[in-house]
Amino acid sequence: MTNQQFPENFLWGGATAANQLEGAYQTDGKGLSTSDLLLGGNVNTPRKTTRELVPDAFYPSHEAIDHFHRFKEDIALFAEMGFKLYRFSIAWTRIFPTGLETEPNEAGLAFYDQIIAELKRYNIEPLITISHFESPIGLTKAFNGWAARDMIAAYVRFAKVIINRYHQDVKYWLTFNEINMLTRPMGAYLAGGMYVDDSDRFISPDVDSEQLRLQALHHQFIASALVTKFAHELDASLKIGCMLAYRMLYPLTSKPTDIALVQTATEFNNFYCGDVQVKGRYAYFAKRYWRDHDIQLDIGADDEAILAAGTVDFYTFSYYQSSTMTTTGEGEQAGGNFFSGVKNPYLDRSDWGWEIDPRGLRTALNQIYDRYHVPLMVVENGFGTRDDLIEKDGSKTVEDTERINYLQAHVAAMADAIQDGVDLIGYTSWAPIDLVSASTGEMAKRYGYIFVDKHDDGSGTLARYRKQSFYWYQQVIQQNGL
Repeated sequence: MTNQQFPENFLWGGATAANQLEGAYQTDGKGLSTSDLLLGGNVNTPRKTTRELVPDAFYPSHEAIDHFHRFKEDIALFAEMGFKLYRFSIAWTRIFPTGLETEPNEAGLAFYDQIIAELKRYNIEPLITISHFESPIGLTKAFNGWAARDMIAAYVRFAKVIINRYHQDVKYWLTFNEINMLTRPMGAYLAGGMYVDDSDRFISPDVDSEQLRLQALHHQFIASALVTKFAHELDASLKIGCMLAYRMLYPLTSKPTDIALVQTATEFNNFYCGDVQVKGRYAYFAKRYWRDHDIQLDIGADDEAILAAGTVDFYTFSYYQSSTMTTTGEGEQAGGNFFSGVKNPYLDRSDWGWEIDPRGLRTALNQIYDRYHVPLMVVENGFGTRDDLIEKDGSKTVEDTERINYLQAHVAAMADAIQDGVDLIGYTSWAPIDLVSASTGEMAKRYGYIFVDKHDDGSGTLARYRKQSFYWYQQVIQQNGL
């Protein structure tokens, strides 16, 4: 294998989330999820939530890109690129509309029957995220989402239904998307389905409750471990993974307090969750963190044994950028997906202010593998930017050279990490097709290899067009590397 080639059977593909592309938000008995009550926004206008559906308000997830009615066309395009793996999520409220039902909604299951059958037709391996930022609003109303231990039973019921139904066709499963988002203020509603106060703000750092978030996170750890153990007992061939938003951090200066700040932030943001899910226990630094931040977790008598018995088989993560931190008060604020810091003077940035750091991906892969020694997948990585649809050679396309350059550099970084000895088995870039942005709710920030004619105001034909990056990625997969 050359330096730029990947191992045989490497799993190339793309990743999406139900709430960002499916639409059809009330079709076939689907109930309302937390994402269905998130209004649109943009880079300058923060998203807001509503407690009930507001007539004439614009909720981007309600139609999204209408993948629900167009999945055959979309999957055919993924197959044309050569996908080996497709990561997607199952909308909880299609299966249990309020989350409180005891029997699943058969019409919702039938939809995913079709998705999986279509993937199998093209020999594309499914990778299912069980919960991807859209829990039933019925459970939020019943007991404030993951704040309550009651949420565990509801999640386990949902997970068991879909694993029982699909385990013969689906080998790879992720229990929660970016589970460490609950270590951040914005995770309260997004990941935890919780209200921190009675405001309509999507992100409320000024009224944040870290106690609430870390208790919710503990409940998710227990739920994940129970489902992982169930899956292993049901079918020994199943591979269950964790999924984190990896935060690659640098100190702005060599000042010892900057170094210490980055060390502590790396532990809490990256290893706090990874250690529980891969090693089956809280890290040594967790108790110090709880003590320093006056966190008092309600940990059940059997919880430690549950965590130890439900460890995952592989580790997956998202990587878009790195962040730089300092204690000095110097530096200019930098943009970021869910993480921010100060601007790194040595890095370029996207239109949204996200710093471009492919070398950081190689470092992250080495950090993770050194700590856990389990197979890894990069299941989100991509470049969000504005795209202009143009006419070229008789068809419409996007000349997205900037996206290609970004992706190429990150694929090269993965190749280097493999040469370092990292057991990297798959890559699903975010997202293979344009969809609704999770953080801002806009369409203008596009990631896809496939352009979707849909705009921030909800207008557009929903027609699909291959960008130049479509053909670039097709070639990468075909030659198994660069």
